Amino acid sequence: MKHLGISICLAMASTVTVAAEPAADDTVAPHLRVIVSAIAEGLRPRQPGNSDTAALLNRTPGFGVAQAGGVSGLPFVNGLGDDRLKIRIDGMEITSACANHMNPPLSYIDPSQVGHVDVIAGVTPVSAGSDSIGGTITVRSAAPAFADTAGVLVTKVRLSLSGRTVNDGVNAGVSASVASDTMSFGYNAAHARGHSYEDGNGDPVLGSLYESINQSAVLALRGSDQQLTLRAGVQHIPYQGFPNQYMDMTNNTGRFANAAYVGRFGWGDLDAGAYWQKTDHEMGFFTPERPGTMPMVTHGRDAGYTVKATFPRGEDGFIRVGHEYHTFRLDDFWPAVPDSMMMGPQTYVNVNDGQRDRAVVYGEIETRHDARWMSQFGARWESVRMDAGTVQPYSTSMMNAADAAAAAAFNARSRRQRDGNLDLTALARFDADANSSYELALARKTRSPNLYERYSWGRGTMAMTMTNWFGDGNGYVGNIDLKPETAYTIGFTAHWHDADAAGWSVKFTPYFTRVQDYIDVDVLGTFNPYMQMSAKGALLQFANHDARLYGANLAWRVPVTNGGAFGRIAFTGTAALTRGDRTDGGDLYRMMPFNTLLGLEQTIGAWTNQLEAKLVARKDRVDARRFEPETAGYALLNVRTTWQARKNVKLTAGVSNLLDRQYADPLGGVYLSGLQHFGGALQALPGYGRSVDVSVTIDL
Repeated sequence: MKHLGISICLAMASTVTVAAEPAADDTVAPHLRVIVSAIAEGLRPRQPGNSDTAALLNRTPGFGVAQAGGVSGLPFVNGLGDDRLKIRIDGMEITSACANHMNPPLSYIDPSQVGHVDVIAGVTPVSAGSDSIGGTITVRSAAPAFADTAGVLVTKVRLSLSGRTVNDGVNAGVSASVASDTMSFGYNAAHARGHSYEDGNGDPVLGSLYESINQSAVLALRGSDQQLTLRAGVQHIPYQGFPNQYMDMTNNTGRFANAAYVGRFGWGDLDAGAYWQKTDHEMGFFTPERPGTMPMVTHGRDAGYTVKATFPRGEDGFIRVGHEYHTFRLDDFWPAVPDSMMMGPQTYVNVNDGQRDRAVVYGEIETRHDARWMSQFGARWESVRMDAGTVQPYSTSMMNAADAAAAAAFNARSRRQRDGNLDLTALARFDADANSSYELALARKTRSPNLYERYSWGRGTMAMTMTNWFGDGNGYVGNIDLKPETAYTIGFTAHWHDADAAGWSVKFTPYFTRVQDYIDVDVLGTFNPYMQMSAKGALLQFANHDARLYGANLAWRVPVTNGGAFGRIAFTGTAALTRGDRTDGGDLYRMMPFNTLLGLEQTIGAWTNQLEAKLVARKDRVDARRFEPETAGYALLNVRTTWQARKNVKLTAGVSNLLDRQYADPLGGVYLSGLQHFGGALQALPGYGRSVDVSVTIDL
């Protein structure tokens, strides 16, 4: 098992873990479990009241969240995000079933339900995921709890409540379990809601309110070397506003079931799983903050299985082989609006029976050559098949002439596509001495287009703006002939630390990625959003262009005191620089400017205190094709304290953006709901103003 942990550490390039609680059981765990990293120490305590799981990692260098709805932020790692990341939740691959990606994978689990989050950025071992070029995020719910003694039943209950003043947000959660030494049953539920948040000027950011309800149950059975875990659950989002999109979410219901088996045998370890997930999604308008009428309906279904076997290779290595299969089905249609000359009389069929199927085989070999050298090599082959049925516009009238002509052209051609994708990885680590280690990794990673990139077809301005998960106010149309993205990445990590790796540490990770056939855009034309002559948007078609991304991440921790009257005090910090551009000219979209997080932490008795400053440089490298707005540099000050009142009671309080600074997040996109309400020119989406955040957790 120790070699398995070593292999994932080799993924370097900012590998981190967030652990909400220690795993309840370690008897059987031949799968990705814990990734050790010095920068994980700076991720606690979490910001109380935050309802977005993507934000759990916002203190990680190179990691960012593109703001969307209150529970639907899109994660980015080293400039690559959303579908360019492989995201798994309890072994499930969940696809965004929305032309605006309002239901990204991480929106299907509440932060209070998270047990572990593993992030591998840059070079991902082939056993950890494919169909991605930016990295892998693996989220696991809290592990099932078992009794330590046979014949004894153990019960656990956890209650949590938190709130934020910036949006009157309230998060409540409950989890309960009953277990023997061989069986465990648990249930958890979480409810989050918030009004539209306020910016640093005290003004509400219109259309940013939300509500989310998550419930799940888990049954686990274990023997001496085996464990079977069954999970099922449902999520309901009655509403969620998106101030940087033209539409809002008026309903999202997701249902899932999955099974996971892990076992240890004389020949090695076996890890297998199967899953099913179904999404029913609706968009429209639900609040006077953003009026309108335009229903849109999406049905999506993910299903698949994974099988992985690990065989010992002598005393100093392992061989892993695996097979995966994933299928996704999508139907996206827009019902006609009664008495509307433009949106009717037919149903607009955006994606009809969209199909995306992936079949995967892989193998990797891991070797410890001596006490200081170890290596891992892997290869992965993936077949991706895609297809979609015929479509139709609202009508064939002059008002819908562009869409009618586009539908006829789309229906007349073959839409079936098949990609054969090859991933290759090579990783090595050298432990120079007790205080330093060095890692080098090379990879060839591939990602095929998603269904909307290939099969969105509308050419009318309104239809094009309905396909947009970028928050930029532009309109997009697909391209059936898109090629898969192929990324060639080299990364290096130098890690210096004290002999126990528990005191001071510095980790530095530069990286470079060249992407062949990066899916970007070609400009087809321009328009004026909401008919505002001072605002300008672009009409864009997805297209392949070569690109390069490069940068460096830095993380450090320096103890000041290790006890005494002032307790334990340490300076912590992270810094990240990311650059991305097309080889034919122009910057890539949503590249985070240089940013750093400086922290001072104190632990004394039952108290843990934090003071941190987030500094972000001016963003003046922007995507001109998308009219990406520049943003000014800013500095935010946050304070936070946690009191372990009793063994089973923890209280957390803090103030975010203490100085109530007005700023715009460089990844936030544009403020479309503000443009609709106030008119004028398009502005960058305002960030969150000052917020008093509190939480309490009680274990019974």
